Amino acid sequence: MQRIRLALRPISCAATAIGLMFSLSSGAHAQDAAGFQRYLPELAAQARAEGVSRQTVESVMPTLEFKERSIELDRDQPGGGGNPNAPIPDFEPYRVRHVNPVRIRRGREAWQRMRSKLAGIEAETGVPESIMVAIWGHETNYGAITGGFDAPSALATLAYEGRRRELFSSEFIATLKMIDMGVPRDKLIGSWAGALGGPQFLPSVYLRLARDGDGDGLADIWGSDADTLASIANYFVNAGWRPGQPWGIAVSVPASLNRDAIANHTTSPRCPRVHERHSEWKTMAEWRSLGLVPLEKPWPGDNVLATLLEPDGQGKTAYLLTGNYRVILDYNCSNFYALSVGLLADEVER
Repeated sequence: MQRIRLALRPISCAATAIGLMFSLSSGAHAQDAAGFQRYLPELAAQARAEGVSRQTVESVMPTLEFKERSIELDRDQPGGGGNPNAPIPDFEPYRVRHVNPVRIRRGREAWQRMRSKLAGIEAETGVPESIMVAIWGHETNYGAITGGFDAPSALATLAYEGRRRELFSSEFIATLKMIDMGVPRDKLIGSWAGALGGPQFLPSVYLRLARDGDGDGLADIWGSDADTLASIANYFVNAGWRPGQPWGIAVSVPASLNRDAIANHTTSPRCPRVHERHSEWKTMAEWRSLGLVPLEKPWPGDNVLATLLEPDGQGKTAYLLTGNYRVILDYNCSNFYALSVGLLADEVER
């Protein structure tokens, strides 16, 4: 009887609320999944109009699944609904997490393991071995973490969601073009937003810039470390890497520096909030005349242009950053990312 009385006891308000939320969530998911299926014919027609073969379209479209998690993660990104006016945090905690002893050690091991391939790629492209390794380390922990999402499904889902439909529908169609050119369907596993393989290339970037680094005829950025590194280097060449020029140097800045006099008064069309933290361009000779002092690496050539960035504010370590730093920003438009790539590269080759 006790069991019966407990069973008949009224359900708590909290339990009722949880059940209601679960029901609403399940209903919303089902509605979105149904809407996703209604959207797919439009996406298929767009793919055919852009030259994707009928065979690829008809084989892939029935396999696509609605990936609600991709939408959730996209909305959590900066600019995805957060506060664009939030204060910028200090760089130092980020540096400690991303340029740590484990990542440095693994980077040195990867560098030694791939040394013969890296040397050949650097000789051909001018992109330093250590920069290739540092990008690889930051993107996928040297190939260990490449994502577990079905890229066509994730990209089709984000295209359906609609906030950036043009971007994600184009990237979805690029995955179909990859299949048309011989990439196996089961290779297309990546991040929640469709970034693929060791370099975390979006499909359109793969089509333009992925390279075969081991001579087997396929740019296999999923299974070949040589292909991953060759592809990263090709990206940097395409973005304008200047051989023989450092990405930047750490410096100390005199307290007397007049920062108003060196302020940047231009607005970048891309990632303006990232670039607005930089000073105007000056030569290394001009920076030296203003009293800046290198902390570790020597001065580059007097005529090398650089901007000043003080990521943790005045009185802390600052950086003079060359045009090659802007190439790293092209890979991922974040000062913290680009700085940590440069610093990891320096540690790998130390």
